[in-house]
Amino acid sequence: MPFTKKKVIAGLLMCAAVVLMAAQAVVFMAAQPVAPAYRAPRVAGHPDLNGIWESLNEANYDLEAHMARAALALRPGPYGPVPAAPVVALGAVGSVPPGLGVVEGGEIPYKPEALAKKKENQENWLTRDPEIKCYLPGVPRATYIPQPFQIFESATQTFIAYQYAGAVRNIFMKDPGPAPVDSWMGQSVGHWEGETLVVDVTGLLDQSWFDMAGNYHSDQLHVVERYTRTSPDIIQYEAKIEDPKIFTRPWKISMPLYRRQEKNIQLLDFKCVEFVEELMYGQYRKKPLAK
Repeated sequence: MPFTKKKVIAGLLMCAAVVLMAAQAVVFMAAQPVAPAYRAPRVAGHPDLNGIWESLNEANYDLEAHMARAALALRPGPYGPVPAAPVVALGAVGSVPPGLGVVEGGEIPYKPEALAKKKENQENWLTRDPEIKCYLPGVPRATYIPQPFQIFESATQTFIAYQYAGAVRNIFMKDPGPAPVDSWMGQSVGHWEGETLVVDVTGLLDQSWFDMAGNYHSDQLHVVERYTRTSPDIIQYEAKIEDPKIFTRPWKISMPLYRRQEKNIQLLDFKCVEFVEELMYGQYRKKPLAK
């Protein structure tokens, strides 16, 4: 259909109207007041991190993005992997929920030989994961293990108590020097950078894991955590992980931590050592129980 002068003019007018409407929208948005950045209540001039917090994600199953699967421990089946014999009776309770992952960039940068060890760990999860034996979770796993923890902050001290296994961390706000010995929870030294509590963690044993998927580290692990209060009920958590023996470069995880809202919320006892006595020492009974 040939263009006429009237059609050309009408088209130009329509384009001009669209441009005008877009410009008005931009001006309107620019004129709206910008909400000020959240400023947390203060403790001795610093953001108040006091409270009971908990993560809400699948990081303890696997830091990286993963699909749902039938179990953490698998064995070959006729048409694909099936739950291993020791966990088959758990059914859906023993399955792994899917997760989007908390690793920035999506992938943990293992060295080739270390990646092979990670896969071996995963295949032998039932006998190797330290959480199964109620060993202390280490850092950063203590933060996203699916149980609450409590931050105590005063003008001069910061302390974290975890419900899981009664784990604790005293965060030194004045550097005491190198850690005298390696330990499950390491040595934590903190300082403030504006609204963020930065915690430098060293002196960590090589026996803890990052998750149930076999992700691990060596005794050269160095973790730098960042806790930033972004709303009344959220702390944005970040951990930078360095271990030149296992990884090709430093990498990060990040996640929100949520304040527990129950009126009577408190940390309860979860001293799981006694829960695994039968697993670890049952065979040494004078009369072992039937398996």
